[in-house]
Amino acid sequence: MEYTFLGNTGEKISRISLGAWQFSESWGVTEYEIAKKVIIEAANQGINLIDTAEVYGRGMSEQFIGKALRELNLREHFLIATKIPGDFLAEHDVYKAVEKSISRLQVKTIDLMQVHWPPCWHNFPTCEYMRALEKLVHLGRIRYLGLSNFPPILVEEARSCLSTEDVVSLQIRYNVVERDAEKELIPYAEREGLTVLAWSPLAKGAVTGKYTPENLPKFEDVRGGEAVFHPENFKNVYKVVEVLMDVAKKYGREPSQVALNWLIMSSPSVVPIPGAKNEEQVKSNAGGAGWRMSIEDWLRIKEASDNLKITRVLW
Repeated sequence: MEYTFLGNTGEKISRISLGAWQFSESWGVTEYEIAKKVIIEAANQGINLIDTAEVYGRGMSEQFIGKALRELNLREHFLIATKIPGDFLAEHDVYKAVEKSISRLQVKTIDLMQVHWPPCWHNFPTCEYMRALEKLVHLGRIRYLGLSNFPPILVEEARSCLSTEDVVSLQIRYNVVERDAEKELIPYAEREGLTVLAWSPLAKGAVTGKYTPENLPKFEDVRGGEAVFHPENFKNVYKVVEVLMDVAKKYGREPSQVALNWLIMSSPSVVPIPGAKNEEQVKSNAGGAGWRMSIEDWLRIKEASDNLKITRVLW
């Protein structure tokens, strides 16, 4: 494993980290012992940041992580990142939600608390929830603050509300076939010294080589409704996948490892956080770090992706 730093905090974090959205009914890991094995293997692979959220499994993900880290005596190994949903951002709800996360995670302090999304359907003032979170830093319940799914203009507004603290990370959707984050968010993060936690770094599995235009997830599958898997889009996505598979053969790697390696080569700020449903997937994901493809191969993948347009107007 290779490492970088979380923003300007001096905290060393693994360049490939572990997303824990899969510990939920939606994504299928609902047995604690399976989740525990995933966390053990992550530690074995040198992964030391685990990202979860209050809404994953309605607290199931946080509960599994808290229980496993306590049983395995791994609390000091992992930096725990979680997220408070945009619906819970009234000041009184912020305090309550953070305490519930602390209880489920069985910790005294949350390492990185992120706002999961802006309060799009409510009217909570930005400074109300950001100052509440800052107060929780002062009270020792949170160490660092991050934002998730915020555009740069709202990031700037959120940061302007803080007096003694600052945002250290942005969590955004970013993968080799969905690259809109490169237009504004990643340049902003690079300029401001913020870490980019890339969620869906494998495009929900679209770039792993598991799926083909003739073998797509069923619509009932949680992936089935994703635009990348719509037949009109996936026939073009698959052209990128074919390049990933070809490059993978050259290096004795898996397409998913090439896709993750491409991301960490693309920006020093990017830390992919792929999920894993079993130990083998953890090992595979960790293999996206610790090596580098050639610039020529990186450019070849970029050029294939540059030609891709994913439309979301499908009905």
